[in-house]
Amino acid sequence: MTVSAGIGIANYVFDDAAGFWRWVELCDGGGVDSIWQSDRLIGTDANLECMSVMAALAGATRHVKFGMNVASLGLRDPVITAKACATIDVLSEGRLLPAFGVGSALGRDYAATGVPTRQRGKRTDEGLEIMSRLWSEESVDFEGDCYQLEGASIAPRPVQQPLPLWVGGSADKAVERTARWGTGWQAGIETPDQVAPIIRAIKDKTVEFGRQIDADHFGAGFGYRFGSEDDPVSLRYKEALAKRLGKSPDGYLAIGGSEEIMTLLNAFRGAGVHKFVLRPIAFGTQDMLDQTQQMIEQILPEVATFNG
Repeated sequence: MTVSAGIGIANYVFDDAAGFWRWVELCDGGGVDSIWQSDRLIGTDANLECMSVMAALAGATRHVKFGMNVASLGLRDPVITAKACATIDVLSEGRLLPAFGVGSALGRDYAATGVPTRQRGKRTDEGLEIMSRLWSEESVDFEGDCYQLEGASIAPRPVQQPLPLWVGGSADKAVERTARWGTGWQAGIETPDQVAPIIRAIKDKTVEFGRQIDADHFGAGFGYRFGSEDDPVSLRYKEALAKRLGKSPDGYLAIGGSEEIMTLLNAFRGAGVHKFVLRPIAFGTQDMLDQTQQMIEQILPEVATFNG
């Protein structure tokens, strides 16, 4: 059972593509466990498309793993998505960490793509089964309410067998689909107190299904910044997060030094989290590089001590 720390990005904060690749190189050579790209299609903030990022990272890196945090499966065809994931896993020699959720009905992605929000949970449930079977079985027959397959097969199948299948979401249905199909669970924007009961519920539900999820396959993330609560980047981030949450962002992020960051990380550990996605609170290429370098130098060695 291990504790690991990856790094997550939502908004595209880099000055240009060259800056992004400098950051990727830093992560790949600096011992970062994994890179996670959030999924958002429609919006005025700059965001990269997550599956495209996975494919790009497969060719640009040699060590770091990478995943989506999390991709909206209610928007995506499961056969095409399964094929894409298998291709990326093959070309990266087994470093993809696929992660899926339903996707928010409150965002604009569903309306903009013409996909109904109705039955999005059902599409996600069926999609998770279809993908997991296509990744491992020679031939798949499936008769569902949303999807039907007859003798379907993909090749090459993923290098990783089984291919990890991380699931996101905190509702009762998300708990059930994680316990039924997931090999791991990834929290959203939540505090340690909010995460703890979800992890317990997933563990209880997996017993009902005769399954087990490894204890180190429960993940959570939070924004961090080495610096002051009052610097402009910190203030802007806290304001945006408070607006999104509709309340104070206290407990959802860590700003200060390694002590403040490790205090929140350890609170999540106490809730049952072992895999971390730390999101740099940064703006511009150099700021992102600086925040990531400090994470590598100050946080990763602390995390390594948890693994003996």
